Amino acid sequence: MSRRYDTRTTIFSPEGRLYQVEYAIEAISHAGAAVGVLARDGIVLAAEKKLSAKLLDPGQSSEKMYLIDNHMACAVAGITADANILVSYLRLSSQRYLYRYNELMPVEQLIQQVCDLKQSYTQFGGLRPFGVSFLYAGWDEHFGFQLYMSDPSGNYGGWRATAIGANNQAAQSILKSDYKEDINLNEALKLAVKILSKTMDSTSMSAEKLEIGHLTLDADGNPKFHSMTPKELVALLAECEVAESTTTSSSS
Repeated sequence: MSRRYDTRTTIFSPEGRLYQVEYAIEAISHAGAAVGVLARDGIVLAAEKKLSAKLLDPGQSSEKMYLIDNHMACAVAGITADANILVSYLRLSSQRYLYRYNELMPVEQLIQQVCDLKQSYTQFGGLRPFGVSFLYAGWDEHFGFQLYMSDPSGNYGGWRATAIGANNQAAQSILKSDYKEDINLNEALKLAVKILSKTMDSTSMSAEKLEIGHLTLDADGNPKFHSMTPKELVALLAECEVAESTTTSSSS
């Protein structure tokens, strides 16, 4: 039945469904996982970096984490080329707002603007939805630290902790049981590593397979996003393994 109604994004099925949008969301579930955790003193973004070939040079640039502005960053899951277009749009919109009003653009206003663009690609013929979901980490003086998620349909929502990409349902289940509202940044980092260790396809975790960043406030109260270096990732993984082994031995 769906084959009669899935050729265009502008055609509703008799059940009221837009199959092309659903296919775009389904494609994201096969991409590398990304996790966002909101802490009381910052936000953690963590993502699985999938290497498509052994001989591929990963380079120095990130493929899962993007800095949008000084007060905002994002993690993506899906088609990287689509993500690049939307990230460029986000950066341009943020700089235009800064140039016009001489202040940082409110986080939700910026997300709503890009989600309006994403929604327009589901409403007009000759276009296809963007095959990418985003986790946005941001801070503004109105609402402090904020974590949002958006999908190809243009929907977005605020979250305390969430996951996108492969095995996101399993990640959500772990977050529901382990997340606490008064969590600090260090605990949020360990929780994000735990989520990825449970949901990644590979049997062993290493710094080469991870990208982790966090948004915090510096000594002057200004937001700052830091993407962890390979050395920092190795130290974090070692600390998490020690914590897990201590917990296991104490419970036994």
